[in-house]
Amino acid sequence: MQRLALFDLDNTLVDLNETFRVWTTEFVDERRLEPEAVDWLIALDQAGYPHREVFFGKVRERFALPESVEELWGRYRRRMPYLVHCRPEVMDGLSQLRTSDWKVAVVTNGTADNQFGKIQQTRLAEVVDACVLSGLEGIRKPDIGLFEIAAKRCGMNLADGGWMVGDHPVADIGGGRAAGLRTIWIDRGKWPDQKHGADHVVTDAVQAVEILRAE
Repeated sequence: MQRLALFDLDNTLVDLNETFRVWTTEFVDERRLEPEAVDWLIALDQAGYPHREVFFGKVRERFALPESVEELWGRYRRRMPYLVHCRPEVMDGLSQLRTSDWKVAVVTNGTADNQFGKIQQTRLAEVVDACVLSGLEGIRKPDIGLFEIAAKRCGMNLADGGWMVGDHPVADIGGGRAAGLRTIWIDRGKWPDQKHGADHVVTDAVQAVEILRAE
């Protein structure tokens, strides 16, 4: 009997936090900003401005940059896929799941060009059965519709159950539970007091794969 495993992308299968740090260093060097600007950019990101139009609006104002917000955001989207990496042990884990009769899909929020670029550049597309991007589908997690699309593309049905693995307690864990899936929360320490209701809590995607393989 085939089983279904859905995975978030950013800070689940790939370490977006580390990738963002690499990008900030490049950004500061290219524009010859003061070194302290790296810490400011990271702090702004961690302060809760994940939507990049808002983020780059504040960046443009802070450093009096000549480019428009749209230009800054566009360059960011084009560059990030070339900086992101997926660890070999994560890739191997996904491949092992598929050879163990699991159907595996990536379910991610974000702009289509940025997220699809990451999936292609990391070669994650080669080790999963389907990729579902909110930027293409017009709906975002925690909307259960995105999980339904992923299951369908894997030839599965949410009514048959499955798992959702992700780092966001609302989009991934709350959304997965609402879709009738069991859940594994990858706790990055960002929400220490967040109630989540996940079936398991781990710190790494490899640990999540080990739990699934033991099922």
